[in-house]
Amino acid sequence: MDTIQSRTFDELRVGDAASLARTLTREDAQLFAGVSGDVDPAHVGMWGGALISTLLGTKLPGPGSIHVSQNLQFRRPIGLGETITVSVTVKAKDPATRRVSFDCRCVNQAGEIVIEGDAEVIAPSEPVGPARSAHPTPDLKDREARYRQLIARARGLEPLRTAVVHPVDRNSLLGAIEAAKAGLIVPVLVGPEARIRAVAATESVDLGPYRLVPTRHSHEAAERGVAMARTGEVEALMKGSLHTDELMQEVVAKETGLRTGRRISHVFVMDVPTYPRPLFITDAGINIAPNLDAKRDIVQNAIDLARVLGVETPRVAILSAVETLNPEIKSTIDAAALCKMAERKQITGGLLDGPLGFDNAISEEAAKVKGIESPVAGKADILVVPDLESGNMLVKQLEYLGEAQSAGIVLGARVPIVLTSRADSPRTRVASCAVALLFARRGPKY
Repeated sequence: MDTIQSRTFDELRVGDAASLARTLTREDAQLFAGVSGDVDPAHVGMWGGALISTLLGTKLPGPGSIHVSQNLQFRRPIGLGETITVSVTVKAKDPATRRVSFDCRCVNQAGEIVIEGDAEVIAPSEPVGPARSAHPTPDLKDREARYRQLIARARGLEPLRTAVVHPVDRNSLLGAIEAAKAGLIVPVLVGPEARIRAVAATESVDLGPYRLVPTRHSHEAAERGVAMARTGEVEALMKGSLHTDELMQEVVAKETGLRTGRRISHVFVMDVPTYPRPLFITDAGINIAPNLDAKRDIVQNAIDLARVLGVETPRVAILSAVETLNPEIKSTIDAAALCKMAERKQITGGLLDGPLGFDNAISEEAAKVKGIESPVAGKADILVVPDLESGNMLVKQLEYLGEAQSAGIVLGARVPIVLTSRADSPRTRVASCAVALLFARRGPKY
């Protein structure tokens, strides 16, 4: 909290000066882009011009002054992390109009002039203040930014022919229809026809453009959807309003399912507002207590997906309760073995480290405090959890306490499977369809 009070016109003298210093952070640049609509980083120099206005409005003359004009020349670009010292100096006064002219200058930490020019303000005739003012802390998290980026990345790809299994509630049906309208899937609705049409009527959805394959119940819908994927009639599956076990039992069936040589696993793609990058969490949906061999495929599946979604060399944190090897904690031994497997090229495409605690996997400060030197610690892209229980709780904590948004997909089968919670919104289902489309068109074939 700063105490600010204006200087009146009569109190000002030629040569009076004030200054402030600010470091350009990523948040500052994002805020400037959000307010101005100009996202070109080369134009962030206007942020320095805004600091001049801030100095005039808060220190000299301060509250009550009216900004009239500003004429600036931009000598050098301002980069992230640069500390800019802004100064204004009174150079002339006009008693008839109470206008005060200022020389203005912005200098970086190297002493180089980045902005210079002049400004004119009308100074207050009476003191304004004192007042206590705190710098506002705006919420800079664009909750839709990564969602839009995901949809944009999938734009132009041929939509996936997708069997939507048992879409007999609002979220599952609307999710499929919205994904179709977004050009991500061509849905084939598989389930009890009367129930699907009842939901469509309630939600005013026209099912005319979409094929409907009637079944008697959810189990038959799962069986039919998997059969369609096995014969190539559809290219993906999408879970509707049925239990995960009911669908996956058909997927993993030895004779009639969709098994490949790769272990089937689930990956959550999380958009966590407080984390600077997408976070992939695996396996929190399929494998209950995977052994080391299963974890190798779980890790590889997640790396493959992250690379498809634009992470060139994913940093993979193998999580445990502690960051040191402990024979009594099996997940620490598995973590060490997985890292060695990556060294021997049994896992490829990513950079692994573990065991790591959750804190030092996502917080550079926590890793530093604990003396962990690692290219993964504090900057993880992928979190590999020890088992389904810990992973599922982690994901739901991020969603319900951390306001995270997620997409969910099953990999390792013949086709990608959009697998979300029955409570997930249509928006989550659309995002998951985008992930499935990207992987189907650009990912490895099993």
